[in-house]
Amino acid sequence: MIDKELPTVAEAVADIFDGATVMIGGFGEAGSPIELIHALIDQGASGLTVVNNNAGSGEVGLAALLKSGGVSKLICSYPRTAGSRVFPDLYRSGRIELELVPQGTLSERIRAGGAGIPAFFTPTAVGTPLQDGKEIRTFDGRDYVMEHGLTADFALVKCSRADRHGNLVYNKTARNFGPVMATAAATTIVQASEIVDIGALDPEVVVTPGIFVSRVVGVAKPALESELVAREVSYP
Repeated sequence: MIDKELPTVAEAVADIFDGATVMIGGFGEAGSPIELIHALIDQGASGLTVVNNNAGSGEVGLAALLKSGGVSKLICSYPRTAGSRVFPDLYRSGRIELELVPQGTLSERIRAGGAGIPAFFTPTAVGTPLQDGKEIRTFDGRDYVMEHGLTADFALVKCSRADRHGNLVYNKTARNFGPVMATAAATTIVQASEIVDIGALDPEVVVTPGIFVSRVVGVAKPALESELVAREVSYP
């Protein structure tokens, strides 16, 4: 088996290229890979399409990535949340494109992409502006809109424990988008609070098998978005 551990977050994101599609785990603070995102800002990739549940808070993490100008398009469910001040200004000034996707549909689009399913039909968004330009079909008297599966060049994921083969365990709801994003990206990069020896993880509690993980980097004391925002930290 391949040892996938890297020594630094900078090395982990070094090959993310301009124009890449990057899925970033997290539901607000829970599961947000702050250190990997900040390393990506430092790396300087631009023209990115980012897939995330929301648009970040304050001026750290995802919000800081948006502020840096490296993101040209955001695919998300909640562009406006408490503490979201970077994205609204970018969007109103026409400096970023938004693809708005209902949360359940977003999760299923990622899951479908990881499973090799090109498209599926859902009743969500039927009769709303979100159906515009999409195929509509009727099944058993009910209309459904066709949604395409989502894949990415890279996924940035946060977990609580990992081994060097890339098997992952998450902390409760921090597993939100991480597991499906890991399956849908060509290269999955993971920051783990703890990297343990091979065999130390109970196979029954492993959520993401190492086959879906490309790189693992240890971040022993990951930053918490809420604490950074409360202190009005701005990155970089």
